[in-house]
Amino acid sequence: MKASIELTMSPLQDDYEQHIIDFIKTLRESEFTVLENPLATQIYGDFVPLMQFLTREMSKSMEQTKAVLFYMKVVKTDRSDYEPFF
Repeated sequence: MKASIELTMSPLQDDYEQHIIDFIKTLRESEFTVLENPLATQIYGDFVPLMQFLTREMSKSMEQTKAVLFYMKVVKTDRSDYEPFF
């Protein structure tokens, strides 16, 4: 089953930028399709392996920060090729 996941990482500390950069670089190095914009990062792939990957990498990020929020939206389909029709 394919999935599309939108993530926003918000470290709750002064030195937040490097934590975000490191997390996005980890996503880019994965086997999954990753698209970025200024507000969020989308990652696409098979649901179970994708969630296993995100669980592992989010856990690492949580260990490296004092406090962090992850906002996540999950859609059951691969929307990586979406183009507006209007």
